[in-house]
Amino acid sequence: MPRYAQLVMGPAGSGKSTYCSTMVQHLGSLNRSAHVVNLDPAAEHFDYPVMADIRELIQVDDVMEDPSLRFGPNGGLVFCMEYFANNFDWLDESLGHVEDDYILFDCPGQIELYTHLPVMKQLVEQLQQREFRVCGVFLVDSQFMVESFKVTGTVFEWLHLFIWFLFVPERTGVHFNVVIKANMESHIFPPLHIQFISGVIAALSAMVLLEIPQINIMTKMDLLSPKAKKEIEKYLDPDMYSMMEDNSDNIRSKKFKNLTKAICGLVDDYSMVRFLPFDRTDEEGMNIVLQNIDFSIQYGEDLEFKEPKEADEDPDNLNYDEAFQDS
Repeated sequence: MPRYAQLVMGPAGSGKSTYCSTMVQHLGSLNRSAHVVNLDPAAEHFDYPVMADIRELIQVDDVMEDPSLRFGPNGGLVFCMEYFANNFDWLDESLGHVEDDYILFDCPGQIELYTHLPVMKQLVEQLQQREFRVCGVFLVDSQFMVESFKVTGTVFEWLHLFIWFLFVPERTGVHFNVVIKANMESHIFPPLHIQFISGVIAALSAMVLLEIPQINIMTKMDLLSPKAKKEIEKYLDPDMYSMMEDNSDNIRSKKFKNLTKAICGLVDDYSMVRFLPFDRTDEEGMNIVLQNIDFSIQYGEDLEFKEPKEADEDPDNLNYDEAFQDS
């Protein structure tokens, strides 16, 4: 029997742990068992029982306190994940093998793990070798999409980094310099928010790196106002070209307009990124999300099916409520 896994990914604060907790409860209401594995060595608390916890293997606090390493929070987390990649035997011992396993992996939010570091790709390969069918679940905070903010040089650097990752074939060992020439003090791009562009490219970078089926989700829909929910609809299945044309007058830089057009073309022409809304108070919406994930990993195709009984009696007298039995 195959085993099934969701890699729950996304930026810090996007709701990964809440998603895992809510999805486990929802699966329980459907009489389906599911387990959660915490892979964030910097996690502090979560409100669900864990099948395995990477903090039993290594913790960020311990790495940061080691005088021989002298890492900060980000460097410490990367060190922890690389240490984890060299000790996959721990994961084997923790998971064991239960028939029809369905496991959610609550992953760290550092973007480096999904752009140019091989740790998460190695994890996927290890799981696939252990007969797991793996689906990536990439979360983006819906509130992040509808809030306007000033775009700083840091945001542009991340955007250029994502573009470089997607379009430069030989990424390993390449030194990439970001040169920002424009004045970054007061750039605002409503209503085609720069947040949406960065969220899309973050999801794309994970898809390119991991090479697994991926479902992209907008979380925290239950926290949006009715007006914000209506506004967010255009981002779920976006018409990128129309959005760009509506806002072309707001983009003063020709270079930035060309970059935006290239990104819009990538997303729109190939239909590579679409989002599903996730409202933890909406059972029907959670069912839609779960159905998309199950379909991507072909969950249930190996489950036993029922076949009709062979009956000699007259079909007119057959009780169809009792006409089926377990195979």
